[in-house]
Amino acid sequence: MDQTSLSVKIKDFLAFLEVEKNCSKHTLRAYESDLKQLFDFWQQADVREPLIKHNFDSIVRRYIVALFYKKITKTSLARKLSCLRSFQQFLQGQGIILTLSIKAPRLDRKLPITLSIDEIFFLLDAIKEDDLPTRFPNRDKTIFELFYATGVRCSELVGITVEDISFEEKIITIMGKGRKQRQVLFGIKALHMLEKYLSIERPALTKDTSERHLFLNYAGGPLTTRSVQRIFEMFRSFLRIDRKLTPHKIRHSFATHLLQQGVDLRIIQELLGHKTIATTEIYTHVSNQQLAKMCDEKHPLNNLDHLVFDKS
Repeated sequence: MDQTSLSVKIKDFLAFLEVEKNCSKHTLRAYESDLKQLFDFWQQADVREPLIKHNFDSIVRRYIVALFYKKITKTSLARKLSCLRSFQQFLQGQGIILTLSIKAPRLDRKLPITLSIDEIFFLLDAIKEDDLPTRFPNRDKTIFELFYATGVRCSELVGITVEDISFEEKIITIMGKGRKQRQVLFGIKALHMLEKYLSIERPALTKDTSERHLFLNYAGGPLTTRSVQRIFEMFRSFLRIDRKLTPHKIRHSFATHLLQQGVDLRIIQELLGHKTIATTEIYTHVSNQQLAKMCDEKHPLNNLDHLVFDKS
């Protein structure tokens, strides 16, 4: 395979990820950047090592070695290698075999950062619509409410249509990763917020009556993930502590708080749309960590400083 063929295969691979695998725009941008780096590396190899410039298998091997010597994080390295593995499998389906054994580095497992229940309730209940510096306070509070009520991803929330919602059963049908559908639940409070937004603000935002996305921007089109992030930056300004607030942190908080309330891990896995239970199990570590902290603070044996013992 020459460089022109590689360029074509990269475009075909990205189209395959978008159409067949339903990958997010973030993933597509990352993979496109990673494969462009591979393409650039091959072009540079034309000058440095002309003897291997026509051997694509050798080029990829050299590129992988170069990645390991770069000062990049383990997470970035793992993603680049994952991209190469996926591209390798795609090429194999095209009849192009790469004899590579690509192993990702062992990643340090980081526990998800969550907000406390008190912090969540402060943002949802203590802050009123009139307090929010936004033209669409009902929409923005409904978005926050729905994130915590359902635990959906940001890309999933902006993709929700009005038809996806069963108001009577309080269920939303979500199109998740890999075009896999699942259903998430929401409570009466989120229902009231939805009804308020749909009756007051969404009709004013709707420019095209055929637009069925639930959350709309000022121009009447679907809200983007970047717009949602800006909404969260607005809510972040109300927190009294210096902590970053993102949709994914609310997703982590949703799962952790359910687990603390005794909800079965398999149910949480289904609600989150995790492919394997191993991904969901990380929340047990968070809950155990918080339980240990609470025990350390509240257990009587750890609070004996105030007692005076008779040493006679």
